[in-house]
Amino acid sequence: MESFELLMLGMSAITDPTRIGFMMLGVILGLLVGVLPGVGGTTGVAILLPVTVFLEPISALVMLAGIYWGSMYGGVITSILFAVPGNPWSVAVMFDGRPMAKQGKAQLAMSIAFSVSFVGAMIGAVLFTFFALPFALAALRFGPPEMFAVLMIAFGTFVGLGGAVGKTLIMIAAGFLLATVGLDLVTGQPRLTFGQMQLMQGFHFVPITIGLFGLGEVLNNAAERYKVQIEDMTKAAKLGMKDITDSIKFVLKNWWLALVSAVLGFCTGILPGAGATPASFMAYGIAMKTSKHPEMFGKGAPEGVMAPEAANNAAGTGSILPMLVLGIPGSPTAAILMAGIFMWGFIPGPRLFVDQPEFVWSFVASLYVSNIAAVIICLAATPLLALMLRTPYAIITPIIVILCFVGAYAIQNSMLDVWLVLIFGIIGFVIRRLDYPMAPLVVALVLGAPTEQALRQSLIMSDGSMMIFFQRPVSGPIALVAVTLFLLPLISLIWKKIKARRNAST
Repeated sequence: MESFELLMLGMSAITDPTRIGFMMLGVILGLLVGVLPGVGGTTGVAILLPVTVFLEPISALVMLAGIYWGSMYGGVITSILFAVPGNPWSVAVMFDGRPMAKQGKAQLAMSIAFSVSFVGAMIGAVLFTFFALPFALAALRFGPPEMFAVLMIAFGTFVGLGGAVGKTLIMIAAGFLLATVGLDLVTGQPRLTFGQMQLMQGFHFVPITIGLFGLGEVLNNAAERYKVQIEDMTKAAKLGMKDITDSIKFVLKNWWLALVSAVLGFCTGILPGAGATPASFMAYGIAMKTSKHPEMFGKGAPEGVMAPEAANNAAGTGSILPMLVLGIPGSPTAAILMAGIFMWGFIPGPRLFVDQPEFVWSFVASLYVSNIAAVIICLAATPLLALMLRTPYAIITPIIVILCFVGAYAIQNSMLDVWLVLIFGIIGFVIRRLDYPMAPLVVALVLGAPTEQALRQSLIMSDGSMMIFFQRPVSGPIALVAVTLFLLPLISLIWKKIKARRNAST
């Protein structure tokens, strides 16, 4: 009941006409970057984050929520109409959405996608509302050892559940190295500043993010001579009332699949580094296995559009939960949102729920309201967005580059930030060409300082003994899970060798 009352507090804070206006603007901007091939949601949010620096915190927050949801919805349009995913999490939707479009069912496919995206996001928002406060109250009891153990789970998830263990560890180490630049948290001594006063406060996260995701993506697309053959699908993009009512009937008929996919997506989104992409593929697999006609998947099955969209929008909500409650982003996009919260002078974590309830619950309320705004604008503006996609990429590219540099300079009016965008844009390009994962670097950069602080405080408490993490009743089990995640690739390798020997002996 307390969660509901706090949600109403948040609703009252964001229903100001000016804030609603900023939210609508955010949704429109998010839709625009979400549908652009080669840009996508994470890159778009990174580029547009500096736009919010001039707003007061709650207005900035609801605008950022609008950008977030707009980018989530935008990618599905290109996936269905042109087989060009605007976001990585829209790939699974393409498997059946594009065949439906070829069969003349593009309107139905998009209507189903938008309807179930709304349902999935709302289920995720409800779960968020009722789990956030208990999580925060439990986390308030965490000391430094418990926080360090939880943070290690975040990095262990990348190592244990991701691929390319060596590359992942290198990127985590690089993120930690960048996080150490500036004043030492304990001794107050400068580290890796090379005598530059501008580096005393460390690297600002936003310019690095804009460089890695914004400029880096543009350079990568240019290197690949990015070209998309866009056919005229503007007629197919016009959604009628019949398409919308048919899609609602379909979602209601298959409500269990929407519910299961949304809950799966929310739970997957909570895991650091997981996010919406794996959730959408897992939901697609469940839909195929439980279908009476699995042979239709890949050929235009509406369930193949419905399940991944419900999952990825719920995962988008789920990834925000650990970011707000524990200060651990569940996805790269959530990490960028976290950078915005830092930029406005707040520190994500359980204390935020106690010290700034209006700020936190305004964000939670905006998950509901911006989702409603996103689906309405999406249904109305789809033909215009489809038409916009015919704009040559050669025109879009310089606009994105200008936004990257202007946005970075606007944060602190510092040329250092502009140079950071350029440097990390080149680094981001190299990372992509070498096929290294970007998410571990970003998360390590964000969590580097709190991880170091928790570790050093814990070692001070225990006179340098690492056993403090395993001897305490709460941190002990969490630390064991973290260690298991780090050792999972090794355990998997040993198990495969044992199985191979058994098979060879038989």
